[in-house]
Amino acid sequence: MKILCTLFLCVLLTTPHSYGLSLDKKGTIFGTVIDANLNQPLPYVNVIIKSSGGKIITGGITKDDGSFEIKNLEPGSLIVNIQYIGYKTINKSINIGKNSYEINLGKILLEEEAEGLDEVTVVAEVSTIQQKVDRKIITIGKDLAATGSASELMVGIPSVGIDAQTGDISLRGNQNVRVMVDGKLSNIPTAQLLKQIPSTAIKSIELITNPSAKYNPEGMSGIINIVLHKNTMQGFNGNVSIGLSHQYEAKFNSALDLNYRNGKFNFYGNYSNTISKNRTTGIVLRPENNSEQTFKTLDKQQAHLYKFGIDFYLNDKHTVSIFTTQNTSENNTISETNAMFYNDQSFNQKQVFNAMGDNISSQYNFDYKIDFNKEGHNIEFETDYNTFNNENPVDFNYLLGANKDYQDFNFTERESVTLNLDYINPLSESSKLEAGLQTRLFNSDIAYTSTGVTLNNQGILRPTPNTNFDYTRDIYSAYATYSNTRETWNYQIGIRAENVMEDAFALSSEEASTQQFKNDYFEIYPSAFVTYTASDKNAYQISYSRRVDRPGIDQVNPIKEWSTPLISSYGNINLEPQFTNSIETNYTRTLNNRKGSVTGGIFYRLISNEINRAVFIDRSDVNSGRIILTRDNFDNTSAFGFELTSNYRPFKWWNINGSFDLYSQKQKGITEQLTAPIETATVDDIVTIVDEVDNVLWNFRMYNNFSLNKTISFTAFGYYRGKNKTIQFERKAMYFVNLGARIGFAQGRGLLSLNYNDIFNTQEFAFYGTKPFVQEGAFTWESNTWNVSLSYRFGGNNFKAKSRKNRDNNTKSSSGGFI
Repeated sequence: MKILCTLFLCVLLTTPHSYGLSLDKKGTIFGTVIDANLNQPLPYVNVIIKSSGGKIITGGITKDDGSFEIKNLEPGSLIVNIQYIGYKTINKSINIGKNSYEINLGKILLEEEAEGLDEVTVVAEVSTIQQKVDRKIITIGKDLAATGSASELMVGIPSVGIDAQTGDISLRGNQNVRVMVDGKLSNIPTAQLLKQIPSTAIKSIELITNPSAKYNPEGMSGIINIVLHKNTMQGFNGNVSIGLSHQYEAKFNSALDLNYRNGKFNFYGNYSNTISKNRTTGIVLRPENNSEQTFKTLDKQQAHLYKFGIDFYLNDKHTVSIFTTQNTSENNTISETNAMFYNDQSFNQKQVFNAMGDNISSQYNFDYKIDFNKEGHNIEFETDYNTFNNENPVDFNYLLGANKDYQDFNFTERESVTLNLDYINPLSESSKLEAGLQTRLFNSDIAYTSTGVTLNNQGILRPTPNTNFDYTRDIYSAYATYSNTRETWNYQIGIRAENVMEDAFALSSEEASTQQFKNDYFEIYPSAFVTYTASDKNAYQISYSRRVDRPGIDQVNPIKEWSTPLISSYGNINLEPQFTNSIETNYTRTLNNRKGSVTGGIFYRLISNEINRAVFIDRSDVNSGRIILTRDNFDNTSAFGFELTSNYRPFKWWNINGSFDLYSQKQKGITEQLTAPIETATVDDIVTIVDEVDNVLWNFRMYNNFSLNKTISFTAFGYYRGKNKTIQFERKAMYFVNLGARIGFAQGRGLLSLNYNDIFNTQEFAFYGTKPFVQEGAFTWESNTWNVSLSYRFGGNNFKAKSRKNRDNNTKSSSGGFI
C-alpha cells in the first residue's frame, strides 16, 4: 500500500497540470516606486519590460500609491526599465523561470536628476551648433537668450538674415523660407511674430535647409523651426522676464510662462508683450533730375501674445493635447517724405503718411497620439485652425505738390485649416517607416476702398479703384519616408505627392473690371539623404530634395501694397510658383579633447520659373521719375553656396561660435529705362529689358563668450555683410559689433543681462543703382541701443513636493495661475 501511495504521489508531482501548474506558465513582477528624497510614492511612472536585447515587450504605469503589477510575462531574461521625467532612469535585470515566476522588486527608490529635473527651463551658458542628418540645430544659451526678441536673436544665427527695417527674414540669402514655431505655421505675419516671441522663451533654432519629404515643400531655402521651452515638471513652476531697450525711443518687452502638472494633466499658459517705438530715417539722391528724397518714420507697436494649453495623459499609450494661441497687435506708422526737384520746383512734393493697423489672430490646435507597444511605434492625428483679421486705414496728406489728400482702407480676413495624420513604425532596430496624409485649406479676402482720386502734376485725374480680392488655395498631400542604418551608414529616402488648387479673383470698381487666375497642378517631391560616419570624429552627409515656392498673398494681391510720392508697389495676380531642385553635402569634424566641432557644407540649386522683381516706369507720369514695383516669373536659373560653422573652446573660460557663408545666384528681372532725358521723355522713350545679374553675398559672424566665474560672463559679437546686387540696385557692405554682460543670481534661477549694441553706430542700408534711374541712398534705424533684461525661474522642488502631498491627501490643487 505504501508503494502504491508513493507511486501515485510521484505521478501527481510529475504531471504538467498538477496543482494548476502548466508548461506555458507566465510570470508576474510587482513593486512600489518611491521618491528617494520625499519618501513618498510616485504615481504614473513608466515601467517598461524589455528583452535582454533591448526590444520592448510590454509595460505599464504605477498607481496613485506608487505600486505596479505586470502579468503574463514569458519565461527568460528580461530588463525592467523604470523612467520618470526629472529622475534618474533605473534598469533592473531579472530572470523568470523555475522557482521565480513571481518576482517582487520591493521598494524602488528614484533619485532626482539635477540636469534632467529642469531640463526645459535651465539654459546653458553658451549656445551650441550641431549638424544633424537633415538639419542644423542651434541650442540657445544665455549668450543669445538675452538679446530681446526672436527677431533680434536671429541676427546671430548662421545662414539667417533679418531686414532691420521690414523685419523680413531670409535663409542663405533668399527670402523664400518657411518659419514655424514648434513645427507649426501661423497666420501671424512672420516679421510681426518674430518681434513678439521673447528670446528667453526659445530653446533652439532648427535650420532645415534641405527638408525631407515628410515636410511641406514650400520655401526654396528651406524651413526655420523655432522650438520653444516646454515644461513638463511635476507641480507648479514658471519663468518671468522683462527687458528694456533705448536709443531715441523706448522699447519694452516682457513674458510670463506658467506650468502646472499633477498626475495625468499638464496645464500651461504663456503671455508675452511688446511695446515699442522705432525711428527710421533715409535719403535717396537722383542726379539725373537733380532730385532728393528724404524719409522720416516713427513706428509705434503694441502687441500681446497669449497661449493656453492642456496635455491629458489618458494612460501610458494615449495622449490628448489642446492649445490655443491668441494674438492682438496695434500699430501706428507716421512717415514724412519730402521729394525735392532742384531743377524744376513744380515737381516738389511733401507727403505725410499715417497708417493705423489693428489685427487679431487666433489659433486652435487639437492633437491625439497613440503609442503602441513597440517603442517609437505610434500614430498621431492633429487638426489646426487659424484666423487672422486686420484693419488698416491709411491717411495720405500732401503738404506740398499737386496731389490731393486721400485715405485708403484695407480690411483683411484670412483663415486656414490643417489636418494631419502621421504614422511611425520602427520596422526593426535599424529601420523605420514614416507615412502621412495632410489637407490644407486656405482663404484670404481683402477689401480695399479709397476716399477719392489722386491728381498728377499734368492735371490728369487718376482714380484709385475700390477692389475686392479673394484668394483660395487648397492642398491635398501624402508622403512616405524609409530610413535604415547599417553600421557606419545611414540613409533615408522619401516622396511626397501634392495636388494643389488655386483660385484668385479681383473685382475692381473701375468700369467693373475683373482679374481672375486659376492654377490646378499635381507635383511629386522626392528626397534622399545619405550619412557616413567614418569615425567618432568624422561624418559626411549628402542630400537631395525638390521644393516649391508658392507666391505669397502680398506677391499676388493686385491691390496697392504701399506707396510714396515716387514709388508704388503692387502684386501680380498671375504669378505662378517656382520650383527648385536642391543638392547639399556637409562634412563635420569633431575636434580633439572635445574642444568643439567644425561643419562645412556646399549646396547647389536649379530653379525653374523664377519669381523676381519687375520695375516699371509710371507711364501716366513719365517726367516725375515715378516707378512701379511688382513681380513676375522668369526662365530657369541657378544658385550655389558654401557655409562654414564652428564651435571652439580654446580655454574653459572662452567659447567661440563662428560662421561664414557665401551665396551666389543668377537673378533675372524686368527693368525699364528712358532713352531720352527725363525732363523731355515721353512714353515712346521707355525701353523694357529682361535683365540678369550675378549676385554674390557673403556674411561673417562670430560670438565670443568669456566666463569670469560661474555667475558672471561677457559676450562680444561681430558681424560683417559683404556687398551684393539685386535687379534694382547694389547694396553696400555693412558691419557692426555688440557687447554684453550676464550676471546670474539666486542659485542660477535668475539672470541679469546688459547689452550695448552696434557700439560704433555703423549699421545702415546703403545702396547704389542705375535701373530704371541712377540713384544712391541710405536708410538708418535705432541700432545703437543699450538693453537691460531680467529673467527669473521659479517653482521646482518645493512646489513639486507640495503638489504631491495635496494630491495624495485628495485635496484640491491650485489652478496654476490660470484664474
